[in-house]
Amino acid sequence: MEYISTRGTAPILDFEATTLAGLASDGGLYLPTHWPQLSRDEIADLAGLDYVETAVRVCRGFVGNALTEDELRALFAQAYGSFAHAAVTPLVQLDSRHWLLELFHGPTLAFKDVAMQALGLLFEKFLSRRDQHLTIIGATSGDTGSAAIAALAGRASLDVFMLHPEGRVSDVQRRQMTTVMAPNIHNIAVQGNFDDAQALVKAMFNDPAFAGRFNLSAVNSINWARLMLQTVYYFYAAVRLGAPGVKVNFAVPTGNFGDVFAGYVAAQMGLPIGRLIVATNVNDILARALANGDYSVGHVEPTAAPSMDIQVSSNFERLLFDLYGRDAAALTAAMQGFEADKKLVIPPAALQRAGNWFDSHRVDADEMALTLRWAYAECGELIDPHTAIGLAAGRAFAADINGPVVTLATAHPAKFRDAVERAAGVRPTMPTRVSGLFDREERYDVLPAELGAVEAFIAARAVARTA
Repeated sequence: MEYISTRGTAPILDFEATTLAGLASDGGLYLPTHWPQLSRDEIADLAGLDYVETAVRVCRGFVGNALTEDELRALFAQAYGSFAHAAVTPLVQLDSRHWLLELFHGPTLAFKDVAMQALGLLFEKFLSRRDQHLTIIGATSGDTGSAAIAALAGRASLDVFMLHPEGRVSDVQRRQMTTVMAPNIHNIAVQGNFDDAQALVKAMFNDPAFAGRFNLSAVNSINWARLMLQTVYYFYAAVRLGAPGVKVNFAVPTGNFGDVFAGYVAAQMGLPIGRLIVATNVNDILARALANGDYSVGHVEPTAAPSMDIQVSSNFERLLFDLYGRDAAALTAAMQGFEADKKLVIPPAALQRAGNWFDSHRVDADEMALTLRWAYAECGELIDPHTAIGLAAGRAFAADINGPVVTLATAHPAKFRDAVERAAGVRPTMPTRVSGLFDREERYDVLPAELGAVEAFIAARAVARTA
């Protein structure tokens, strides 16, 4: 399998090189040259398999010759062996139509663990083949950072520099990052919002003077391997609800578009998905883009669902690349215009193609709270604000679609204790696997949202590229 950049001029890479590179050198995002296919019989054969074996069968077409099936199986067994639920990503039924896909049974209580635990092992495996040190730079709106740090702390041959927006993540999210004292972990609180932090990361990758000094890589969902690994749980859930004989719909709370794009990838591979429902909070750039083609940046409003407080959704470029017929020149011109003007109008033909797969719904604070309260009062399930936003969107479309509706439960409610208590009147209990979090010392540095300041901080601590 080979991988190409959405911008068209970066080198074509194999899976190993793509994983280590993260962002493409031309500023684009890597995608496979084609979508591996699973036949209806192959999808039906996934029923009854455990999560590890499902992951092997879904991912092997993307991995190519980079790993043998036995190596891939051993890696996934190690990655998911420590999850708190034997099913890794269990389904929970709410009523006759609605299900939750619980993605929060990993070490940091968020869906990012499902991909990150395996990605950390991929980094370690690939780096062991090379005499190379990796400098990983990431931006987080809360969960990516803690999941990456949990997966990468103490690992040889890599350092992690994680940027989070100061004061705009929950106390649990922050402490899961800043209480890890491993010497290869560096937390930076940026004086701005998540979009500022994400822009800084992209700017560092695109700064030849800086990027040329270090072997940079990414753990955000701009890294293709993250999305590949998230594709697995769409297959895992769908076959348990009758696929391929039944089309399953998924409601996905999203800010950066990575999690729902993984569902789109599953559909391109042959999984019979009905609708992919994109759920946003009031930071609704994705809802506007998919509803009427208005992909324009607004003001970031802080909400009770901070992981979705985003106005520039990195992974949307991957979808646009497909919607533009994989015309890299046209996509590059569109994205350069967006980066300059902070707005992009999706052409009608491309928007119509998106409509073959996606619906979208904007959920405000009241609808989120009411849905969270409904899930607890009527179904006995305590959910977090992000999951409530996804469930609200799923319920909004249920009357217009056929088949089961699966909402991705992206975080444990204990990560957002105050917001959950306000809505449901119940304070979530912290799971034992994160006990003592508030007794630990924190360590992080506060920096302005300025490229020079962040680059100088990293340059003083990172290992330079060897000749």
